[in-house]
Amino acid sequence: MSKKLIKGGMILTMDPAKGDFKKGDILIEDGKIVDVHHEIQAEDCEVIDAENMIVMPGFVDSHRHTWESVIRNTGADWSLQKYLGSIYYGNIGSKRRPQDDYIGNLLGALEALEAGVTTILDWTMIISKDHAEEMIRGLKESNIRGVFAYGCPGDGDYWNRESTLTNGDDARSIANQYFSSKDQRLTMGLAIRGPEFCSWDTSVEEIKLARELDGVASMHLGFGTWGAIDRSIEKLNNAGLLGSDLNFAHANAVSPEEMKLLAEHGGSVSVTPEVEMAMGHGYPATGLSLENGVKPALGVDVVTSTGGDMFAQMKFALQAERSRINDQLLAKGEMPGPPLNIHARQVLEMATIDSAKALKLDHKTGSLTPGKEADIIMIRTDDLNLFPVNDPLGAVVTSTHTGNVDSVFVSGEAVKRNGKMIGLDYKSLRKQAVEARNHIYNEFGNPDELWLHENNK
Repeated sequence: MSKKLIKGGMILTMDPAKGDFKKGDILIEDGKIVDVHHEIQAEDCEVIDAENMIVMPGFVDSHRHTWESVIRNTGADWSLQKYLGSIYYGNIGSKRRPQDDYIGNLLGALEALEAGVTTILDWTMIISKDHAEEMIRGLKESNIRGVFAYGCPGDGDYWNRESTLTNGDDARSIANQYFSSKDQRLTMGLAIRGPEFCSWDTSVEEIKLARELDGVASMHLGFGTWGAIDRSIEKLNNAGLLGSDLNFAHANAVSPEEMKLLAEHGGSVSVTPEVEMAMGHGYPATGLSLENGVKPALGVDVVTSTGGDMFAQMKFALQAERSRINDQLLAKGEMPGPPLNIHARQVLEMATIDSAKALKLDHKTGSLTPGKEADIIMIRTDDLNLFPVNDPLGAVVTSTHTGNVDSVFVSGEAVKRNGKMIGLDYKSLRKQAVEARNHIYNEFGNPDELWLHENNK
């Protein structure tokens, strides 16, 4: 049935013009939100009971390396340097076959959907055109909304500050073959190296290519020991290249002045707090961004070292930023707050509407606004860890986990209902994922001894 009526839920719209509803209804027709109101009367529609549910937009993950689902949790104790050395430059990442990327992207996207993430930016790397085609197939089969950010090979000839190599012709070919319309659920961007991982002229060329293809250009920038030295955002501004279509992952060590340039001229920052704090990128740029006029987006980054859900990332972002300011106050002999320096609503915005804006998809998703696609999740509030709910927003940001996600809809289409994913052949999915994992690690080293090998280094 093309019409659905979600009825009687606590609604967090993330749209300031609509506000939130202690109890309300959402009318969906042909995959789009028609109305959000306290009570809606409609005929000839499927009624979905949302009593004892929090109803909100699906999460938008602005930065994820999706294929890594088949090697998930391998890097629990990896630093950034260890991660780069293990994944790039002829190591684990280069052992993948195209079919390994198909199942990696399918599994990774399904992991996201099950956790209430309805949109991702898939930041690809170490790929050929054949790998890209299989990655796209996996994303499409999952039914997730996403930006496929086409990357480049991962060998040292490409990833160094002198590199002038590009794969623009392959990117154009992929765009023509798979992304002829902006109306489809999966759209295209570029995962470019940026000025800190290739030559300046090559970085400029890749930005211009992304604009030719009318897609977001996402790059890793401004982190680690080199982040404060390069002042890449300042250089991009001086060259007249800043714009709302540039997305900077991490940006931990950029200067406040550079953040102000982003606020003035456009561009977004994707904060991936758990991985950044664990691996050594630097302190998450949540506060650095907000204090200088930039609303940051939120992302998971690498499931080699964290889980694929946004609930953990929201808590890391919120409490890490609070801790940063609280420690400054305590060092001066002052007790923090009230109020605290960052609120739960701001972090929920990072995980929804602000991430949608970073991906140039806020006209489609990120809030429960009439006219947008019906990307909606429902969270059970009668689970032991959530009832009684006194503040639904606080409950989502600080108390909810993936097991509380009851239902997930993308463009009004249910992909999860009553706590179960719909139409999955788990046995086949697991078999393919294990085969892909085994192939990759058999090329790299014995998979049965990998854990022991890594943990005794």
